[in-house]
Amino acid sequence: MPDTTSQPIISGHPRCVLVKPSQRSRNGQETARNVLAFFIFAIALYTIHGFLPALVWGGVFAIATWPLYTRAQAAWPKAAQGTMLPFLFTAAMALIFVIPMMLITLEAVGEAKSALSWLEQARQNGVPVPDALSRLPFGSQTLTNWWQAHLSNPEDVSNLTGALDSKGMSITKALGSQIAHRGTLFCFSIITLFFLYKDGTSVIRQCRVASRRAFGKRGETIARQIVASVHGTVLGLVLVGIGEGALMGIVYSFAGAAHPALFGVITAVAAMIPFCAMIAVGLVSLLILVKGASIAAIVTFCIGAVVIFVADHFIRPVLIGGSTQLPFLWVLLGILGGAETWGLLGLFVGPAAMAALNLLWRRWTAGNNAIEA
Repeated sequence: MPDTTSQPIISGHPRCVLVKPSQRSRNGQETARNVLAFFIFAIALYTIHGFLPALVWGGVFAIATWPLYTRAQAAWPKAAQGTMLPFLFTAAMALIFVIPMMLITLEAVGEAKSALSWLEQARQNGVPVPDALSRLPFGSQTLTNWWQAHLSNPEDVSNLTGALDSKGMSITKALGSQIAHRGTLFCFSIITLFFLYKDGTSVIRQCRVASRRAFGKRGETIARQIVASVHGTVLGLVLVGIGEGALMGIVYSFAGAAHPALFGVITAVAAMIPFCAMIAVGLVSLLILVKGASIAAIVTFCIGAVVIFVADHFIRPVLIGGSTQLPFLWVLLGILGGAETWGLLGLFVGPAAMAALNLLWRRWTAGNNAIEA
């Protein structure tokens, strides 16, 4: 008679036994689960890939302002428990971008009306040679002769503007579609920012758990390095750029430039990309020179060159690279390479990627005695 004392009895049948899955079976199940998880992740990522820039922008805004938001949470705990504080911070962030854009748009509309009126007069009467050409320090006669040959005759102006009309229509349509697309992404970024403010503590906890499970303690260290890089980039690019634009706006006003506030905003935006602010400063200096104020134009250009040199070579490397121990070359490569690859978003993604790479490099070259974050 067979011995069934060691066999588990299920539903009263002594011969029905539980068989533990083999190691090969467990490995197959684990592989199948990983493949399924990867497939679900890929499908979800492909579904929202058009909104990924908006999600990243929302994350950048949240990371940049999170220290300020946590202070507000501590100061107003009741407002932080509901949606009031997240809504106020989100509205403030939206206004920071919307108000300058509205001012630029209103200024551009006013200038467009003046430009259309001037263009209609030019088609009827031609464009007379401006007096400023005669006051140029060099090339005055050459430019005067070219102007008389191509712009003084109304027929030449009509032919020139007629050729540009068809191109202008296509450019206007493309510009309109881009404005609509960018506006949609901006709205979605603001919505993302609201929910990150509202559920930020839970999101941070979940990210830490996921990072620990996937990469161990070093994964959290890399995440902290990326966050520090985003903070440094915001300080080094955005705040320094705003400071440059404000300072140069004051200089433009004293130099007698047209629309100094508008050109100050343009300089601030251009200054967020290293070495690009000189384009705006050079343009304003040229406009001042055309008005006949040669000394003011030279002084404006020199002051702008000094301000940009100090900001790009001394202030920004300290703010961006100081918090992450990132060399200036890596900072520069991250900013320029990120801007070329990802556009405006790359100004923040590039330095963050280079900061993470620099941390991995330092750990790999220093071994187990690497600096802990």
